[in-house]
Amino acid sequence: MRIFIAGIMQGSRRDNGVDDQGYRERIASIIRARVPDADIVDPWTLHPESPAYDDTLGRQVFMEFNEAAASADVLVAYVPQASMGTAIEMWQAFKAGARVLTISPLAENWVVKFLSDRVFATLDEFAQCVARGELEALTLHS
Repeated sequence: MRIFIAGIMQGSRRDNGVDDQGYRERIASIIRARVPDADIVDPWTLHPESPAYDDTLGRQVFMEFNEAAASADVLVAYVPQASMGTAIEMWQAFKAGARVLTISPLAENWVVKFLSDRVFATLDEFAQCVARGELEALTLHS
C-alpha cells in the first residue's frame, strides 16, 4: 500500500517560513503501527529545504509532489487551515482514484468535503480509525 502524506507546509504565509511539520511523523507512526510494510511517501522528508529552492527546482519538486500524490493508493491530508498545495495534491489523488483521508476541522470546506472519503476532526480520531483496521478495509473496497 502506497500512502502519500499531504499537508500544510506554508499555508497562507507571505514568507518562506514553514508551519510545524511534526504531524507528518505522527501520521507515519500511526500507519506503521498498523501497516508496517506501507510505502509512505512524505514530501517533507524527501525535500525539507524545499521552501528555499530556486524557482526552477521548486517548480520541478512541486510537480513531482503532485505526480506522487496521483500515484498513491491512499492520500492522508492534514489540513488544520486552508492549504493550496494540499488541495492540489488531494485533487490529483482523487482524480487518479486514490482514497483520500483528511484530518481537518474544515469539514464543510468543499475541497475537504467533496474530495475526501473520510474526514477526521483530529489526529487522535485518525489514529483510532487506523488502529481499528479501517485503513486496510477502506483500500480493499476501492
